[in-house]
Amino acid sequence: MHEELRAALAGLLDGLPPKQAAQAVDRLIANYRGRTPTDAPVLRDRADVAAYAAYRMPATFEAVRAALTAFAARVPDWSPSTHVDIGGGTGAATWATAATWEGHHSTVLDWAQPALELGAELAAKTLPDTAWQRQIIGEGLTVPAGTDLVTVSYVLGELRPEDRHAVVAAAAAAAKSVVLIEPGTPDGYLRIREARTQLIEAGLRIVAPCPHSDTCPIVPGEDWCHFSARVNRSSLHRQVKGGSLPYEDEKFSYVAATTLDATPAPARIVRKPQLRKGQVLLDLCTTHEGLQRTTVTKRHGPQYREARDASWGDDWS
Repeated sequence: MHEELRAALAGLLDGLPPKQAAQAVDRLIANYRGRTPTDAPVLRDRADVAAYAAYRMPATFEAVRAALTAFAARVPDWSPSTHVDIGGGTGAATWATAATWEGHHSTVLDWAQPALELGAELAAKTLPDTAWQRQIIGEGLTVPAGTDLVTVSYVLGELRPEDRHAVVAAAAAAAKSVVLIEPGTPDGYLRIREARTQLIEAGLRIVAPCPHSDTCPIVPGEDWCHFSARVNRSSLHRQVKGGSLPYEDEKFSYVAATTLDATPAPARIVRKPQLRKGQVLLDLCTTHEGLQRTTVTKRHGPQYREARDASWGDDWS
């Protein structure tokens, strides 16, 4: 889906004055960082939506795809038939879902009609089995009972607390599996942590990234759980974001929960592995011992080779 999405985005800002695109991006950055919860759509018009799609879709796609890949590894024999993307906007999470599984029908719910229209335009050739539906995101939201998968990506920070709670409750009440993604900031992590508790209380089991459904061992204010996804920048992406590097690293926090018969990994690597001469230092979140650092040396043989190839966010056993 990388090239298909890049091709769909190409030329998106043609005819849009650079100053207008820059102003839209600046305002969107503030909302993306979760500083202005609202009860109104963040994307207001075609200029906003075009700027958002060029600025955020590639990074959102990679972050959601990474989270879904981690979840899919815990349910290898399962794939969704129905998928609902709450607050999906222009559909980045729907593209990521299509990059992870095939043969499902997606429904994108959003309250911004311009975002839905542009999302449908971008996806018309590649994701034809997708419905785009205008819906208030907050209290009163419903999800069809028995939905296989619900995604909510980079949305919770835009909502007031009561609407945030209602969205997670609606997903947990109807779906077999729920994957939530937020920016990899301390505030984004706290929103995921709060939603994680809500999902557990609703009867779902956490299968990623956490190796358990117990209390998160991280002390809020001292650290936060987040991961990183590499984003290859197109020329359009560099133009909108004003960057010169051919890539960027998108930091994100996420949680995946399910009613399916699934078991989380024994541990997960929660920081970038540190390579030393003859050893690798791994920071792990574990099933029973909480957060711990493990040193893997050459004496561990095959495990040492695995550690050298391991990445931040991988399972570990």
